[in-house]
Amino acid sequence: MREYILRFAVTLGGFLILMGIIMVSIFAMVFFGFVDLSALENQEYRMLSLWILLVVGVFDLLSGIIFRCK
Repeated sequence: MREYILRFAVTLGGFLILMGIIMVSIFAMVFFGFVDLSALENQEYRMLSLWILLVVGVFDLLSGIIFRCK
């Protein structure tokens, strides 16, 4: 059981590192003007992006709890 939790925590950590790299890259592209986000001003796209951020935040909290219990 402990090995399963460790594998899950490592997989989740890798996923969160990948998501962090993607988010920082998107921020940099928007900040320097490479990407125009005016297409995302639609209400449906805003809600989708908020849900994605919420899910990533929940995964981050879950991995923090797993690592704290170790």
